[in-house]
Amino acid sequence: MERMQHMSKNTDPGEAVIEAIGLHKSYGPIEVLKGLDLKLERGEVVALIGPSGSGKSTFIRCLNMMEIPTDGTIRFRQKPIGKSFRDKGAHLGIGTLRRHVGMVFQHFNLFPHKTVLENVTEGPIVVCGRPKREAEALAMELLNQVGLAEKHAAYPNHLSGGQKQRVAIARALAMEPEVLLLDEVTSALDPELVGEVLAVIRNLAENGMTMAIVTHEMAFAADVASRVIFLDQGVIAETGTPEDVILNPQNPRLQGFVARFKG
Repeated sequence: MERMQHMSKNTDPGEAVIEAIGLHKSYGPIEVLKGLDLKLERGEVVALIGPSGSGKSTFIRCLNMMEIPTDGTIRFRQKPIGKSFRDKGAHLGIGTLRRHVGMVFQHFNLFPHKTVLENVTEGPIVVCGRPKREAEALAMELLNQVGLAEKHAAYPNHLSGGQKQRVAIARALAMEPEVLLLDEVTSALDPELVGEVLAVIRNLAENGMTMAIVTHEMAFAADVASRVIFLDQGVIAETGTPEDVILNPQNPRLQGFVARFKG
C-alpha cells in the first residue's frame, strides 16, 4: 500500500492541539465521566483502553462534541469550545471544532445511497464549499492511499466491512483534519479484516497524524501509540508509555484487563 499522506497542516511538536479539562458526563443519575483531563499534542497518538462501560467512547465523542459534556471544558488551539463553558474570552463554535477534528465510528456511518467517491467528497463540497472537481481529485488520492481507488463507483452495500471502514477513514481525511478520533473502528469487523484497517491507521501514525484511538487491540496500541490511557469506571486509572501501561502494568485492575488479551 502506498505510504499514507499526512493531512495535518501544522506539526510543531509539544503544542497542545486539543485539550479536555475536568470533563464530566452524566446521563440522568448515572455519571459516566468523572472529571477527566487530557492534553493531546501535535503528532501524538494516544490509545484509550479499558473495559466495556468505562467511558472510553463517551470520552472520545465529547472531544469533538458529538456528546456535550455535563461539565468541564474542551479547548482547541487553546480556545474553549462553546459559550456554555466557564472560560472567559474568545470561544470557538462546535462547527469549527468538527471541521478540524475528524471522527471515524465503529459502524462506518456511510451514506448507503451514495457511491464511495460521493461519500468521500460530501464533506469537502457541502461543508467546505470546495469545487467538485478539486474535491474528487483529493478523494481519489485518498482512496488510492487506503487501497480502494478501484471501488470509487461502488456503493457501500457492495463492500466488505474492512473496505467500508477504510472508506470512512478516507472520508474523515478529506476534511483535512488536524486531529483524528477513532472509536473502536475494528470491533465490528470480522477478524480477517482487522489487519487492513490497522495498516491504514499505522501509516497515519508513521506520518505524524495526531490521533486518539479507542481500541481493544492491545498489540496494535503498544505498537503505534506514544501514550496509553487506561479508563476504569469513568476515571483515568493509569497513563504512560505503552511499555509501562500495556507491557508492565501496575494497577491491579489494569493487570487483569491486559491479561485477558495475552495469548
